[in-house]
Order: sequence, then C-alpha cells, then structure tokens
Amino acid sequence: MTEKPEKKNFFQDVYQVVEQIPAGRVTSYGAIASYLGSKGSARMVGWALIASHPAIQIPAHRVVNRVGMLTGSQHFDYPDAMQERLELEGVKVENNQVVEFQKLFWDPAKELL
Repeated sequence: MTEKPEKKNFFQDVYQVVEQIPAGRVTSYGAIASYLGSKGSARMVGWALIASHPAIQIPAHRVVNRVGMLTGSQHFDYPDAMQERLELEGVKVENNQVVEFQKLFWDPAKELL
C-alpha cells in the first residue's frame, strides 16, 4: 500500500515565510501569497496571521498591505501595538503607513531563493 503525499498546509507555509522577514523590514500579504504560488490570495495570508497562536511568536507586525499601510493593526493586543513593534525595530510609521516602504520592502521571491 502506498502512502499518500503529505497535504501542504498554506497557513504553515505563510508562517515559515513570515518567520524569515528580518527585523526592520516589511513585506506585503500579496508578496507572500505570490511567493507561495497563490497570487491573488493576499486575504488568505491575512487570515493565516490572524489564526496564528500567540505562543508561536510569528512577527506578523512586519506584514502590511501593498502600499505599506498597517491594515492588520486591529488584530493585535491594542490598536498601536503593530506600529510600536515596527518602531522598536527602526521602522518609521506616519499616519498608519510605513515611511520609505519601498526601501524597507522585503520580497520573499528575491530573498528566499
């Protein structure tokens, strides 16, 4: 009897990518989805990050929308937690948006060759 191949878990794949984002850098939900071969599934990446257990310590604060907005901030312990975590890593945030987003952007398709 042959064993079935292990089913790929999208959420686990998201966590593995997010764990590799260096401190002081940011990426987008869409960039992660594209890297995982699921272009157009940016919302699923967001759902995965919302579903992550706090004990896992996923640096979800480093994932923003495609223009650098902190769209996931409402899912943290308190409203300014995402911004505070980014600023502790040297990322400047103004009006809920990463300053110099393009300069700080970490593209998994280029970084995880």
